[in-house]
Amino acid sequence: MGKVRKLMTLAGTAVVTAGVLVVGAGVASAAPSFQLPFPCNQVWSGQTRTNHSPANAIDFNRTNDDGDPVVAAAGGTVSRVANEGSTSYGRWIEIDHGSGWRTRYAHLSAQRVSVGQSVAQGAQIGNVGNTGGSTGAHLHFEELLNGVAQRVVFNGATALYWGTKNYTSNNRCSGSSNPYTAEEVCGSAFSQIDSAALGTAGRVYLMYNASTGSNCVATIKSTSIGSASSVSAFLEVQGGTRTTDSGSFAYYAGPVTKSAAAKCVKWGGSAGSSTYTSAFEHCG
Repeated sequence: MGKVRKLMTLAGTAVVTAGVLVVGAGVASAAPSFQLPFPCNQVWSGQTRTNHSPANAIDFNRTNDDGDPVVAAAGGTVSRVANEGSTSYGRWIEIDHGSGWRTRYAHLSAQRVSVGQSVAQGAQIGNVGNTGGSTGAHLHFEELLNGVAQRVVFNGATALYWGTKNYTSNNRCSGSSNPYTAEEVCGSAFSQIDSAALGTAGRVYLMYNASTGSNCVATIKSTSIGSASSVSAFLEVQGGTRTTDSGSFAYYAGPVTKSAAAKCVKWGGSAGSSTYTSAFEHCG
């Protein structure tokens, strides 16, 4: 289990009354429906300990976890994407879930979101790593209310305090179907204008936002749903450079977005061994 040494500390008190966390002088706020910050059905070992900083944080490990996908425990807006270098949280992300609730994901090897971005529950936001004040790859996770770290809750149940326990993720579980659509990945302002099958492994979509003149490409997996596997999406505006989102992702690659008003675009992607690359087209 990777140990954590960080500069940040949080102080405060909270009590749980009838399923509602009450902080300070009677200010109450119902918690979001948090889930494990990993894809559906993955099993992770979670450790809590009294000398952790903050004590209510939890560290997650599993075998060969360096680089594994980290997903949002609940939907919200990305409020922080930071890099503390070789100290503290290292590479970390914070998501604002509203009503004073936030989650933090630390020691990441990669951050895949930006400040202000809206993310759905289960959307990949980064990858497990060993950055900052860490002595082994793991995910340091916190749930905070009004800046105070609370005891972590997943799927309606409080994590074990104090000790180590295995947890199975229920995050965005939906049988064998991918719970994401290209519209959700690119945003509600985008509409589909083209798509191409990637064998049986997935489909890559070209989307368009008429109000901004922007295109967006997303590749949605059809197999290995919830498990990390090779997937990519790319977009190239004629006369410009190609931008690609590529990696080992649980549900999709993208969004890759570019302004392309009155210009032709080349787009495509891959899932497993299947690839698609268009000609320059959709010159509108």
